[in-house]
Amino acid sequence: MPLSLLTKLMIYIVVVGFTPGPANVYAMTCALRHNRRHAMGMWWGLLLGFCIAVTAVALASHWLGTAIGHYVTYLKYPGAAYILWLAWLIFRSSGDSSVSDNIRHRECSFVSGMVMQLTNAKMILFDFTAFGTFVLPYSNRLVDLFVVAALLLIAGPGANLVWLVLGLWLKPFFEHHKRTVIIVMAGALVACAIAILLT
Repeated sequence: MPLSLLTKLMIYIVVVGFTPGPANVYAMTCALRHNRRHAMGMWWGLLLGFCIAVTAVALASHWLGTAIGHYVTYLKYPGAAYILWLAWLIFRSSGDSSVSDNIRHRECSFVSGMVMQLTNAKMILFDFTAFGTFVLPYSNRLVDLFVVAALLLIAGPGANLVWLVLGLWLKPFFEHHKRTVIIVMAGALVACAIAILLT
C-alpha cells in the first residue's frame, strides 16, 4: 500500500470502526448493564474473535487476490454499498437499535463477545473492503495484509473498548441529542463510502 493512502485508510478505520455496529452496541450495553469485570471479560472475547476473523479474511483476501488479480478491487463496491446501507439504517432509526434489543438479554461473557465478533457481518465486510481497497491493488504479500490487519485492531477491539468505557457517559448524551448524533454518524458513513469509491 502506498503511504499516500495511509491517511484515507486511517479515516476509513476511524469512521467505520467507531460508528454504531453490533459489537460497539454490545460493548456499550455490557458496560451499562454489568460491572467492569464482566464487561472487560466480554471485551477480551471481542478481541480474540476479531483477531481470528481478520486473520481468516486476510488469508482469504490473499488467496482471492492470487486467483483474480486486480479484479479484487471491485470488492470496494459491495463494501461501499453496505456502508451506505448502514448509513441509511442509522439515519432512519429513532436511536433505538434493534441490535441492542436483540442483545439486551444475552449474557455478557468472554464467549458471547467472541461469538459476537465472529458473526459480525459489518466487521467482516469492513475487513474485506479494507484489504480490497488499500492493499490488494498494490500487493498480495501476506505481510502487507497482516500489517493492515494490525491497524484494523483500532477499528474493531479499539472502538469496542471506547464504547465500553464511555458507555455510561454516552447514554445521557444520546438521550438528549439522539437525532443530531444519528445524522452525524450517518453522514460520516456516507463520506467514508464516497472516499472508498474514489480510491
